[in-house]
Amino acid sequence: MASKQPFARRILIAFVLMTVVVSGLFSLSIVAVVHFIEEHLVSEEMDRELNQVLHDDVEQGRAPRLDASTRFFASNQPQQAIPEQFAQLGEGFNEVVEGDRAFYVYSRELNGSTYLLVQEQHEFEAREQVLFNVVLAGFLLTVIGAWGLGLVMARKVMAPISRLAQQVRHRDQLHPLAPPLAPQYPEDEVGQLADAFDSTLGQVRQSLERERLFTSDVSHELRTPLMVIATSCELLTENNLDARGREQLERISRASQEMQELVQTFLQLARDKTNKSAFAESSLGSIAADQIGRWAPLFEEKGLAFQFIEEGMDSGLYNPTLLSTVMANLLRNALHYTDHGGVRLVVRSGGFRVEDSGLGIPADQHEHIFQSFVRGQHSRGEGLGLGLSLVKRICINQGWRIAVSNLEVGGTSFDVSLQPDN
Repeated sequence: MASKQPFARRILIAFVLMTVVVSGLFSLSIVAVVHFIEEHLVSEEMDRELNQVLHDDVEQGRAPRLDASTRFFASNQPQQAIPEQFAQLGEGFNEVVEGDRAFYVYSRELNGSTYLLVQEQHEFEAREQVLFNVVLAGFLLTVIGAWGLGLVMARKVMAPISRLAQQVRHRDQLHPLAPPLAPQYPEDEVGQLADAFDSTLGQVRQSLERERLFTSDVSHELRTPLMVIATSCELLTENNLDARGREQLERISRASQEMQELVQTFLQLARDKTNKSAFAESSLGSIAADQIGRWAPLFEEKGLAFQFIEEGMDSGLYNPTLLSTVMANLLRNALHYTDHGGVRLVVRSGGFRVEDSGLGIPADQHEHIFQSFVRGQHSRGEGLGLGLSLVKRICINQGWRIAVSNLEVGGTSFDVSLQPDN
């Protein structure tokens, strides 16, 4: 599993760990070498001195000639009996510590007798302790220095990456005049990252531009035939048509109007949403009134009760094309999926919701129904599952929020908040 630590911290930790390992091995090596040299040199010196005592003094019947810090013991000489603390030592070099006192002991077995040479090593032990303290202090100072140096190194290494991240985060990368980032960096790994970002961003810009041009061109080209259809419907209303003919003519006229609204919606989505001068703005109340006049007869025709409820006044102004499309799609869904009961359009300050008494939507499908070409398990009609996807896209474009929930009494509620996301 990848570490979630910041990259700079990982560099610092790696740097310090490497220093701890290297410095620790070096310190342990110093201690090991000191012990090896201590044992090897002292052992040779005491072996030579013990040989001299045995051959020059003991064999001649004389008392051992030793300095004040060295003592001689032998198992076959009562006056020089081996002390209890040294009795169980093995042959060769030994080191014995008793509280604050320390001794070097060299033992040899000769003709069934044991001979010991004992030297006090207080002075050497004190110097050895000073050496170990110096090594420990050097190790700690090295680790602390590595931490400080690692901080500096990590900041220097991360500086160009942080700069690149800030540039990506705080400017409009999709703006066509935004300069490329790669020329601002050397040809190293960060420069390669900036170049890869520029390349990918260029492809995204091209894709968005192709989509915008396609949407704009198709919408523009559709306006002419739709205008012809609308004009033809107006002319046909002057003819004496029977009831069935007028019903079909009304369906054609209604479909033509919906297509014109969709074309206008796509044109609005293709424009820069910050260019508010490209369209007028309307209030939520006026847009709701238009939709009520359009959809109330259709609900009544299907035998459904339609209610309009005002829970509060809204003073905001909104894009009428986009808001009408959102409201109309939600009302159309409620009409298609409600067979009995009724539908309510509830307007409040900062938003509205559409409630129906239909079959409802399973909770595990609440997010999926906003995806393109996804239809609910109770789907009906010839729709392609694009209505709610368009609603979601408009809400994202305008900074609105839409949520779906099931009502306790049965049915579904779509709640649209028109307050921009923070």
